[in-house]
Amino acid sequence: MTINARLPHVNWLRVGLIWMPIWALMTSVAWSEEPVVGPDINRYYHGADAERWQDIFESEGREVYDRRFDILSVLRLAPGQRVADVGAGSGLFSMLFAEAVGPTGRVYAVDISESFIRAIESRAAAAGLTNVIPILSEQTSTELPAASVDLVFVADTYHHFEYPQSMLASIHEALVPGGQLAIIDFRREPGISSRWILGHVRAGREQVIAEVEQAGFTMLDEPLRLRMNYFVRFEKTGP
Repeated sequence: MTINARLPHVNWLRVGLIWMPIWALMTSVAWSEEPVVGPDINRYYHGADAERWQDIFESEGREVYDRRFDILSVLRLAPGQRVADVGAGSGLFSMLFAEAVGPTGRVYAVDISESFIRAIESRAAAAGLTNVIPILSEQTSTELPAASVDLVFVADTYHHFEYPQSMLASIHEALVPGGQLAIIDFRREPGISSRWILGHVRAGREQVIAEVEQAGFTMLDEPLRLRMNYFVRFEKTGP
């Protein structure tokens, strides 16, 4: 029986005479990853006006805002869970998650924008949510501790990852064994998607799924049907 037959959900790579899971190679070996998108895609968020962006992110007509309670419902968060909102932006979902997991839970609001992080900290304090922990991340790392979260949530942010392999490796490391990764992103379908999406979004649904599975995750389901976005959920494979 081959290794692949014993563990069918693990992607393996041969390194010399040794077979290693892709996720193990990614998290244990330093490598130089070339950026897949340019830094301009994120330049608006550095030194951003947080109030202005909150008005944009939390406006009627933005699908993830309009369906926020449906999204929260299908995640089925429970008191005491630890959640990372990667690409937290205005903190919309971080606030919802903090209420769902309660005072015994933790919500890590992760973003590359220092102004967003400061605004989330103020927003959580004003709401009396002491379980929100803002984290300033890097383009290659979530800056989350290893095995610190049960769920990583990434909404309309995956296409902003300049170094997706590094970020997926960081997410994989941050999750507990069996932890879940939920990704919502724009549908990129020529002939259907807008010109803006086709120019702005790097990868479509199938490519994103392939990249995440290659990073050591198994796709579980699509828990909610969205119109302009897709919503896919994965489980961490391996320790």
